Amino acid sequence: MTYKVSEEGNISTVFLNGEIDMDVVDKAKELIMPLIEAKKEVHINLKDVQYMDSSGISVLIESHQKALEVGTKVILKEISKSVLKVIMMAKLEQILNLD
Repeated sequence: MTYKVSEEGNISTVFLNGEIDMDVVDKAKELIMPLIEAKKEVHINLKDVQYMDSSGISVLIESHQKALEVGTKVILKEISKSVLKVIMMAKLEQILNLD
């Protein structure tokens, strides 16, 4: 997994790239959680993510829940087909903010 973060006002966009699995979820959390704790609106761009397993999905759910707690939001952007398939299979499109 590689990533890039861009800031614009109170919005932080996190561009993730590669595979999001149990080997990199801690790195993803370390990247995303401080942005949420700073009460930024976090956009996670998933267009370059080829694979995401359940541990990656759990980071999306935890991020979403943390954002609700602190009064901000996490929005998933440009979701790749493979990741969208996993989100839909888990019926998470009803919970997570998809754009």
